[in-house]
Amino acid sequence: MALDQNAEFDTEGLESAYERDGFVFPLDILSAEEAKSLREDLEAAERELADDPERLNLLMKYPDRLLPSFDVLIRHPKIIAAVSTVLGPDLLVWGSPLFIKQAKSQKIVSWHQDLTYWQLDDAEEVTIWVALSPATLESGCMKFVAGSHKQRIVPHVDTFDDDNLLSRGQEIAVEVDPEDEVPVILQPGQVSMHHGHLFHASGPNDADFRRIGFPIRYIKPSMKQETGDRPTAVLAAGKDQFGHFALAGPLHGRLHDADFEMCRRDAELKKKILL
Repeated sequence: MALDQNAEFDTEGLESAYERDGFVFPLDILSAEEAKSLREDLEAAERELADDPERLNLLMKYPDRLLPSFDVLIRHPKIIAAVSTVLGPDLLVWGSPLFIKQAKSQKIVSWHQDLTYWQLDDAEEVTIWVALSPATLESGCMKFVAGSHKQRIVPHVDTFDDDNLLSRGQEIAVEVDPEDEVPVILQPGQVSMHHGHLFHASGPNDADFRRIGFPIRYIKPSMKQETGDRPTAVLAAGKDQFGHFALAGPLHGRLHDADFEMCRRDAELKKKILL
């Protein structure tokens, strides 16, 4: 199913709410049918790669570099309009890994700030989180702390907890008052956007369905890796006049060998940067 890219999208008040709270939700981006179509494409790819764990892992890390439907999504005019109110017209996608909690899973995401370990030289970043299944209290939706993005980076500790979906089990060394938690409840096709310094977390999935989220991490092209590396990024809108990242070319096809090879090389580089 083709995505409806012509529907009007009102961004009035979005920038001020984002500046105040560090997040905005829910944004109605996709129809329920469009979200269902994306999920079906993803799950068909999962079945096709079921006997190839390496490629299945790359699909989880790079769905937009392996599935044309997800490549279209990161350029969706409504999403670009929302992110551009904060970052301006020139946008790169620095990363877009899937976050999936299986049904009845105890996997969690601890309280953290996204930019802690990415080794980017600035905070000009916005994460769009697309719900492809219901994100509810039962299924372990995200939780935000309004205004916490203004604290910049706070101390974190690495727990390496097996039940933590983060690479290092990283969590902030700051107590979060439950009264400050804002549950980010989203229906399929709805989206949240949040700042890279915002405190956020999510609990276990007690529902009988998978909680499937697709975070898209947009940055200004002026940003760069503090390590001097040039990982792959995708030009989603506007121009890149800086050349700090290796820009991905058009996809070769659906689950194409050449695209898997590009993802494999970038995954090795990102592993060095993140770990």
